[in-house]
Amino acid sequence: MKKIYKPLGLYIHIPFCKSKCVYCDFYSLPGAEKMMNRYTAALCRHLREAAPLADAHLVDTVYFGGGTPSYLGAGRLRRLLKAVLKDYHVAGDAEITLEANPDSAGDWRTLRSLRRAGYNRISLGVQSASDGELHTLGRPHTFGQAVDAVGAARTAGFKNLSLDLIYGLPGQTLAQWQRTVEHAAALEPEHLSCYGLTVEEGTPLWDRQNEMDIPDDSQQADMYLWTVERLAQLGYEQYEISNFARPGFASRHNMKYWTLGEYAGFGPGAHSDLGDVRYAFVRDLSAYCQGVKAGGDILSESERIPPRERDLEYLMLGLRTVRGIERREFENRFCLSFTPVQEVLERLCHSGHTMQSGDRWRLTPEGFLVSNQIIGQVLDALAQEKFRRRQAAAGGDFRVGR
Repeated sequence: MKKIYKPLGLYIHIPFCKSKCVYCDFYSLPGAEKMMNRYTAALCRHLREAAPLADAHLVDTVYFGGGTPSYLGAGRLRRLLKAVLKDYHVAGDAEITLEANPDSAGDWRTLRSLRRAGYNRISLGVQSASDGELHTLGRPHTFGQAVDAVGAARTAGFKNLSLDLIYGLPGQTLAQWQRTVEHAAALEPEHLSCYGLTVEEGTPLWDRQNEMDIPDDSQQADMYLWTVERLAQLGYEQYEISNFARPGFASRHNMKYWTLGEYAGFGPGAHSDLGDVRYAFVRDLSAYCQGVKAGGDILSESERIPPRERDLEYLMLGLRTVRGIERREFENRFCLSFTPVQEVLERLCHSGHTMQSGDRWRLTPEGFLVSNQIIGQVLDALAQEKFRRRQAAAGGDFRVGR
């Protein structure tokens, strides 16, 4: 009998950066190049030791994120992917993504060696078509280098290319953002991610935000809604709040996060959701390497969440996507009534924030702009319904007359 495997995504965190951007709150380390060899060895060892946990899975996506994975160097990246291909069941058509910054991805020969090793998708952190805006963000590249990196990737044989862009930058006008989108789209990527700038506590941007002319919510809303409309005109389908793709090129790895798929992360700060357990590793490069070598505890958190208890996640993550959520799917999966959720969504439909297609509900672009508030209302409605069910099960229905 043919063995049936469950799909699995692997995430491999590469924490090294040439420099730290002013808005970045990811676990990344500039100036730690001397740790690269030690870290690569630790990752290979960790991948090998964890492989038995994935013996019943078929890896159909691998994502090297960061940090700046391309900064690790082609030799180490080839070694890491070789370890994955050796120790795991990897699908022949697996999506294997490498995040890269333009300044470390401009050599087509280097990229060709990575393509031949098995990498087949590149996500370039372009962020802006304005060198002035890039300088303000602390990015270590120019837009010209981004153009060169796209050309190098194409020459190397990559046919799946994603570009990351950020709107709402300090001093940015709608016209300037439109220029960035048009210039990026002219490079003909298969995928575009367009994120609104967020000011995270603990970053240099947080400390300087009062002295920087950051567009307000209304201005960012204009930028977002224009982007959705313009990219649709150019043939990019929106499939998540911030993500747009040519047909067939949506990020298969990121979709795992939004559809409650299983994934296993490796590296400091990496998160996993595997076998009904969600866990994460310490955000400390040295502690991670030492823990892997000595067999010590490198977990920072771990929680078992049975499938029936993932109803809130289903709603929260599903409403981030254009696919949305579906009544029958929800009720069959979680044995809960969808009615309280639908009542919220129906009310918001009248204001243009949600839309229905059959039994499936999704947010509109206007709804995506206030998705946190809408999702909060949906989760509150479901929480109240679950409380009522618990009361009834415990004989706690205190209606008048009982």
